[in-house]
Amino acid sequence: MSGGVPHAADFGAGALSRAAALIHTLVTVEALLLLAAAPGLAGLLLLGPDPANLPLAAVCLLPLGPALSAALYALHHRSRDLTDLHPARTFARGWRLNALPALKLFTPLSAWLTVIAFTLTHFSATGLPGWWAVLLGAIGAGSLLWGAHALVLTSLFTFRARDTARLCAYFLVRHARATLGAASLLLLTAASTALLTEALPALLAAPLLLSLLHSSRPVIAETQEDFTV
Repeated sequence: MSGGVPHAADFGAGALSRAAALIHTLVTVEALLLLAAAPGLAGLLLLGPDPANLPLAAVCLLPLGPALSAALYALHHRSRDLTDLHPARTFARGWRLNALPALKLFTPLSAWLTVIAFTLTHFSATGLPGWWAVLLGAIGAGSLLWGAHALVLTSLFTFRARDTARLCAYFLVRHARATLGAASLLLLTAASTALLTEALPALLAAPLLLSLLHSSRPVIAETQEDFTV
């Protein structure tokens, strides 16, 4: 058709439409993530800052694993077309597919990090030399980075838990740039929590997960090419 009238197939394909689609997806996924994690987040609000509450805090955070996995799934499978947006449906599908696999990895990781955090907050009572605290901190940081890779692989692929664990350990070194990208996001999250408010990382979870997806592209590509049929 002449006269500058756009075809129906062209609608929603422009840069402005793609930006609107991204914003809509981020807002929807953010809201659904907070809703899915709400039971645990509500429990955290009732806990005081006492280090003795760390085990209870770990239990409260368990719903966050499936919620993050579903959000990552929805962001990875998001549509760029403003006329074909179904982020809520995609989030729900991601939660159904990934809730149990995410819990299988998130629960032991959470327990392990709780042991490390509890030990560090009571370090003076352990009688251990100071370098042990540095070692425990490094192990905790490495565990968090392993968990970032595990979140990506669990959300986007179907592997046995032990295979996912091995792949994540492999990718920690194999794709150092992806690991550094995850580290920068963890540092940003920690800094915003310490300097501003604990609620900020939760409110910005969707953009942070989108950044994690971007930095994890080499990991995703190699997994698709070499470790899937």
